[in-house]
Amino acid sequence: MTLKTIQPDGWAPAKGYANGMLTEGQTLHIGGQIGWNGDQVFEAHDFVGQMEQTLKNIAAIVEEAGGSVTDIARLTWFIKDKREYLAKQKDVGAAYRRVMGRHFPAMSVVVVADLIEDEALIEIEATAQIG
Repeated sequence: MTLKTIQPDGWAPAKGYANGMLTEGQTLHIGGQIGWNGDQVFEAHDFVGQMEQTLKNIAAIVEEAGGSVTDIARLTWFIKDKREYLAKQKDVGAAYRRVMGRHFPAMSVVVVADLIEDEALIEIEATAQIG
């Protein structure tokens, strides 16, 4: 099987991982994305802002592979604060629709004790079928 690394133009290089790997069968596996921008800088310090940026990062990787957000088949969310997530459902939904529209792939949300980047409040993995 041939794999192609997917890295959006202008993004700082990933260290020790790939942002995305595209298989010959056009399945795109997207590594856990967090709420920083392509320069690996957090512009948002709140949950909803980081969630929206995380989804934008996933969309950028899918688009770099030649797809669109409607090609995303699965999202797995890792969040640090269940209460904040539940308290902000209206804002979470609005931010989600700004990036993903009304496309709702299979999703799971997992509450975790912490994430590798101290400032990160959320991490999302994705799988897409391109084409």
